[in-house]
Amino acid sequence: MNIGSLLSQSARKFPELLAIECEGRSYTYRGFNEEVNKLAHGLLEHGVSKGDKLALMMKNSDHFVFAFFAAAKIGAIAVPVNFRLTATEVHYILEQSDAAIVVCDKEFEQTIAEAKQGTGVGLVITVGEPETTGYYSYQTILSENINEPAVEVSELDDLEILYTSGTTGQPKGALFNHSQIFKVGISVVINMEISQHERILHLAPLFHSAQLNLFLISGVALGATHIIHRDFHPVKTLQAIQEHKITHLFAVPAMYNFLLQVPNAGDYDLSSIRRVGYGAAPMAPELVKKSIQLFKTDQFYNLCGLTEAGPGGILLDPEGHKQHLGKGGKPIFMTETRVVNEEGIDVLPGVIGEFILRSPMVMKEYYKKPEETRNTLKGGWLYTGDLATIDEEGYITLVDRKKDMIISGGENVYSVEVEGVLFEHPDVLDAAIIGIPDEVWGEAVCAIIVPKEGAVIDEQELRNFCRQKLAGYKVPRRIFIEEQLPRNASGKILKYQLRQRMREVGSSKLD
Repeated sequence: MNIGSLLSQSARKFPELLAIECEGRSYTYRGFNEEVNKLAHGLLEHGVSKGDKLALMMKNSDHFVFAFFAAAKIGAIAVPVNFRLTATEVHYILEQSDAAIVVCDKEFEQTIAEAKQGTGVGLVITVGEPETTGYYSYQTILSENINEPAVEVSELDDLEILYTSGTTGQPKGALFNHSQIFKVGISVVINMEISQHERILHLAPLFHSAQLNLFLISGVALGATHIIHRDFHPVKTLQAIQEHKITHLFAVPAMYNFLLQVPNAGDYDLSSIRRVGYGAAPMAPELVKKSIQLFKTDQFYNLCGLTEAGPGGILLDPEGHKQHLGKGGKPIFMTETRVVNEEGIDVLPGVIGEFILRSPMVMKEYYKKPEETRNTLKGGWLYTGDLATIDEEGYITLVDRKKDMIISGGENVYSVEVEGVLFEHPDVLDAAIIGIPDEVWGEAVCAIIVPKEGAVIDEQELRNFCRQKLAGYKVPRRIFIEEQLPRNASGKILKYQLRQRMREVGSSKLD
């Protein structure tokens, strides 16, 4: 079983079923498969071979989906690229991944032109009419051949290199084969009870492992209808759920926060939604509660995983939300998890250790990074770098990244706990906790706050609010007000950027 064959099978089983709708363009499963085959043959005719790396620098679109599945059908290895990266950052990925082909949206053509210098990229395909000499338009690449490509692709052949979000520096490329990603799809179908002919709304970027592997690929295998939004817009999201009778929604916490700010959000008919997933970044319990009220359903799933696992990890199901809101959950299907100390020994309930896991969905390696691979994959286990606790019932709660833990006056402060309290404050829209150097305490707890529109944060009142729920050493000593927080495409706050800015401006203010 390879990923390209999942589409071929659905085209045979559901030829007239609506597969994709994106910006007014719609395709049945037969049409979807034919578009993919035309691109696959076009790539072969332009010298693309099995094993070649094909980078995708594109926003969510039908063309992204076609390019990904075309690569899968001819045994090329897809390298999705974060479209928000600079040319320097993209150059690193193109070079490190050995990319030979790039498919990009026209708006990113100049970025690619700069980024590809000195790399092995020989073929650039632009969705639209290219302005750069030597680049091909997407339409001119397409072949007239709509038959299945005659390329033998094994389930053990490599499928994709997914670059980590880079919250602590340069990203690393997690390499997966077809079999591993197929099992990722199976796990989410079982854990979230996804059935045939779902109507899935794609909001989070498809270059991110959650939206791509968990929901696009599994949805194609099941014959789901995929409504694809190029960009996230809160009002358009609510309109789409109402208009298309969306049954399945996944979004990152920041998106739910924006949905809740729509003044008349409660006026939309969201009753078609059968299940709601969130993940890719911590979601404060207060935000979950408000989202449950908005969607008028308790069928919420916390997907707590990481790119290196496909993504996979732990899940808090709707029943778990009733008694264990705020916890990460229990292992997903085909996954074992543990919380261990520095010696690799399981910790007792309530004791903080490192969250580790193993499953057949874990990456093969970090591409061309043997040392980093050895440091992460040890004894068959993936060491995540996440600090966590486990309770008597087996529920795991992530408390922080190892590198984000703050030590103030000899006491450990975990940012997730403090951020959860800040989100309970009625005037706080977004918040981040970092540690800043302090001559007395070693590190001081620092809060960066984004107020809700029209709200004014009273720093002393906010500290008093925190003291009602937190020990004194956890209460932010410094509070800064910002218009927004730096986040990556998966919604994670880029805390290393905040710490770097703090070093640059000293202890005066954030610019």
